[in-house]
Amino acid sequence: MRFLLYFLHLMLLLLGAAVPSAQAWGKEGHYMVCKIAEELFSKRAKAAVLNLLPESAGGDLAAVCSWADEIRFRYRWSSPLHYVDTPGVCNFNYSRDCHNSKGIQDMCVVGAINNYTTQLLTYQHSSSGYNLTESLMFLAHFIGDIHQPLHVGFEDDEGGNTIIVHWYRRKTNLHHVWDTSIIETAMKDFYNNDVDVMLEAIKMNITDEWADGVKDWKKCREKSVTCADKYAAESITLSCDYAYKDVEQDITLGDDYFFSRIPVVEKRIAQAGVRLAQVINHVFRKRGKMENLELLSQKLHQIHLI
Repeated sequence: MRFLLYFLHLMLLLLGAAVPSAQAWGKEGHYMVCKIAEELFSKRAKAAVLNLLPESAGGDLAAVCSWADEIRFRYRWSSPLHYVDTPGVCNFNYSRDCHNSKGIQDMCVVGAINNYTTQLLTYQHSSSGYNLTESLMFLAHFIGDIHQPLHVGFEDDEGGNTIIVHWYRRKTNLHHVWDTSIIETAMKDFYNNDVDVMLEAIKMNITDEWADGVKDWKKCREKSVTCADKYAAESITLSCDYAYKDVEQDITLGDDYFFSRIPVVEKRIAQAGVRLAQVINHVFRKRGKMENLELLSQKLHQIHLI
């Protein structure tokens, strides 16, 4: 009965929507995160983002939300910044987990979010020396990444990358299922292969089904700009409860797995968009000079800049 209601809801959305072309595979999740955030930007934040975006973006943050993936082979140092792994446990600990393969601390997605947020706090300080255009694009992407559960997975299987599965008839790995396959299947089966129709359904849920929880999504420690450690803790819990659950090498994943996991994927996209907007709005909000310096000093004390 629940699936029937879900299907009818999706069909109503399809009947009322236009059908522009979909984005290339692998970009849809990030595209939707940035589109959700853009609609929630304050006037000050929107102006700052437009000022920082490269000309190629055409004034649209979503157009460059996958930039950090596109430059990974040029900026090889950035690869560890897309994820964080735990030693096979279902909890996140920054001092234990946030490092790269060489053991260098802060080189993980949580450290990256903190770092690029701190860099953006120097906006309008001409002597900062940071490339704030790249800082913005990295931050937008990494907030999306950290909400994908298997970007906070187990070290031994590289966040599900070494777990070979069949997604219906297609051979792939578990990480790719969560990065792409679940979204791809949902778009094909429910959204007429249109990322914007899927986006509208998620946005509808933010103001409807999930509305009571949005306030909790935004909760953060007092005076903290980001709660990236909280996002990571949520993701490793979801990895254990959903992504890894009942999965083994060479298993075939089909309808049972898809229908029980797609609500998780859609909600995490929504949370990422809402939280990205929250961080960007906080970074660019009007504040006094001393308040700005105090906040920046606190962040610099908390992290080692990458």
